[in-house]
Amino acid sequence: MQQINQPLDKIRLFSLDTIQMRTFHITWLMFFVCFFGWFGLAPLMPTIRADLGLTKAQVGNTIIASVSSTIIARLIIGKLCDVLGPRKTAVRLLLIGSIPVLLVGLAKDYTTFLLFRLAIGIIGASFVVTQFHASTMFAAKIRGTANAITGGWGNLGGGVTNMVMPLIFSAIVGFGYLPHFAWRYAMIVPAVMMWIVAWLYYRYTKDTPAGNFSEINRAVPTAKRRTDWSVLADWRVVVLTLAYAMCFGMEITFDNVAALHFVDNFHLSQHSAGFWAGLFGFMNLFARALGGICSDKVGARWGMRGKGILLACCLWLEGLGLVAFAHAPSFVLAIVLMLSFALFLKMANGATYGIVPFVNEKNVGLISGVVGAGGNLGGMLFGFLFKSESITYAEAFTYIGLTVVTIACIVSITRWRTLAQGETASTTPATA
Repeated sequence: MQQINQPLDKIRLFSLDTIQMRTFHITWLMFFVCFFGWFGLAPLMPTIRADLGLTKAQVGNTIIASVSSTIIARLIIGKLCDVLGPRKTAVRLLLIGSIPVLLVGLAKDYTTFLLFRLAIGIIGASFVVTQFHASTMFAAKIRGTANAITGGWGNLGGGVTNMVMPLIFSAIVGFGYLPHFAWRYAMIVPAVMMWIVAWLYYRYTKDTPAGNFSEINRAVPTAKRRTDWSVLADWRVVVLTLAYAMCFGMEITFDNVAALHFVDNFHLSQHSAGFWAGLFGFMNLFARALGGICSDKVGARWGMRGKGILLACCLWLEGLGLVAFAHAPSFVLAIVLMLSFALFLKMANGATYGIVPFVNEKNVGLISGVVGAGGNLGGMLFGFLFKSESITYAEAFTYIGLTVVTIACIVSITRWRTLAQGETASTTPATA
């Protein structure tokens, strides 16, 4: 196979000849199967809710648990990528994360189910590995595109699981098992998928185009690679974290509640609700990549400022679309509006990570982890709206949409530029 020791300046989607392209495909596949396991329970929640006798508040708590543990996990994984390398980090995350995915079927009541969902949430940190690894394999001019495609195709797991898990559930029921057992056995599938991808990641990827960290002696001079925690005081990192909370935070929230929303509000069956909810996730096939591609194109012409304006526009349109979706009077219109706000939401995901690798190139792993954790922080906070007995799902979507618009305004006035050599975050003006 061809060996090139430098980041690629072109994405060759149908090639596996280089370590960069093998890593590209395996890293998005890793995130895909983790997303599949992470949200595998979401489309089955109508059955699980009845089986375990969960109240609306308890369902909301399980949603919060499924995304809250990822916040800390993403911070840790970002640091581990900087120190151990993305390859070792990914393999360990897949193997450890598969344990609660496999064993969630042992849950017998609300408390044990809640704890399992909390444990499963750690695999959401796989996103940080994907973004870090793609950033090491591709040149700066296409890094936003590479991050957007790998992240988007990984997020596609949320759409596939909404469509496929109800089919797996139905197939198990078709073999004569009761729903009580069927949803539990269905979760074996994503666990096995994670084992397979762990082997692929270990066997066919490298940390960098030049080799693993251990092979290029990057793991030796640890003292010289101390993490610069001062980047967390950079206002741009704070704004990116808020922005990602509004787009990816809403994405994982919608993945969790969409099936229930369609069942309760439009009286669909679990299978039909899963299919329509899955369309939301399937927008990742191109929408996140579109955001990354646009970010690279805009950045080439207007620099970091252009990237920031693009992100703000995507967030504005996402927020307005959410408000319209919340008040859709019919199911057909709701689906149209869902796909509309989904387009801009996922473009915002890609546009965010079109900026992240350029904020501080010496701490890409840490910043990727912090911003990624912001997405889950948003999902966790949004979860409190959906657990409230006094707020309907439609009202929750409205409040979130208005919040997204507010954050878009903050993004639009933030000054986006790469630090000059020797410049620190504290000397950089926060806004234009």
